Amino acid sequence: MPAPTPLRIDFVSDVSCPWCAIGLAALEQALERLDGIVQPQIHLQPFELNPQMSAEGEDATEHLMRKYGIDEAQVDANRAVIRERAAALGFAFNMRRGSRVYNTFDAHRLLH
Repeated sequence: MPAPTPLRIDFVSDVSCPWCAIGLAALEQALERLDGIVQPQIHLQPFELNPQMSAEGEDATEHLMRKYGIDEAQVDANRAVIRERAAALGFAFNMRRGSRVYNTFDAHRLLH
């Protein structure tokens, strides 16, 4: 059997993005199915979803409504989809009303 082919993957994400966590988990599951075929080298790259966000952050529901022009029902529906997708990948997201969104620059700096 030939040696696995090296595969560099640059995964660009924000540490606070639930869709990024879901995407990484899905990627890891897909790569498991390619075990022995490819030799993945995942390189995590930083991306700030909200670089203009102040240090104190803001209410997540209000932020999402304003950012995407949606109402509370749509925010709740989106959160339900995120929870379902995460559960299908084997982990839980505990998003709720009253949670906050923050600037993640310092988190990215710490990881670097």
